[in-house]
Amino acid sequence: MSSGELLIIQPQELQFPFELRKQISCSLQLFNNTDNYVAFKVKTTNPKKYCVRPNTGVVLPRSTCDVIVTMQAQKEAPSDLQCKDKFLLQSVVASPGTTTKDITPEMFSREAGHNVEECKLRVVYVAPPRPPSPVREGSDEESSPRVSVSENGHSNASEFIGASRAFSERVGPQETTPEIRALISKVTEERNFAVDQKKRLQHELELLRRQVSRTRGGIPSVYVIVVALIGFILGYLLKRT
Repeated sequence: MSSGELLIIQPQELQFPFELRKQISCSLQLFNNTDNYVAFKVKTTNPKKYCVRPNTGVVLPRSTCDVIVTMQAQKEAPSDLQCKDKFLLQSVVASPGTTTKDITPEMFSREAGHNVEECKLRVVYVAPPRPPSPVREGSDEESSPRVSVSENGHSNASEFIGASRAFSERVGPQETTPEIRALISKVTEERNFAVDQKKRLQHELELLRRQVSRTRGGIPSVYVIVVALIGFILGYLLKRT
């Protein structure tokens, strides 16, 4: 922030996030620090490259005025993003009731005896903001293996165990952050749960086979319903984990 007797200018550097073939704008805020009308004028060393709106104006007592500086689209990038362009903002006390139409070049002439206050502003190129890295949807679900139930009622626990082991091997000791340790613990619990469910299902299916062999008829449809019901309950319990 540049503080003069007439105007407080913020910021003191014109920062442009440089991008090729794109118009870029930045703003200046002028605050009248007096009880007088203050006229201002903005000049630049490269008028063909920049557009200033407004380039002249009047700031009322104890009020602010915003100035927009637009850099035209550039076809080539300067070396090391260095820029030698500069701006000069001149201000002078004006008569009460002065408007932009009343401003003349003679008002900013020191030869005419006017007390002209000047502030130099340099141009700075900065790197444009990087876009956020894309996050693949469903990554949490893909990183945590799930147990599926086959048509014959057996859970694919072997696939689950293999996937969890592969996941653990991918995580090296140097990457054991608290989040990774918590994820490994969760995968281990789900693996143990799947193994227990597999054993329980095998035991229940063996009991059902024995009952079917004894009755020999009328039970196959009940057997299918019971197996489907067990698979549904297992899937519901796994989703809750």
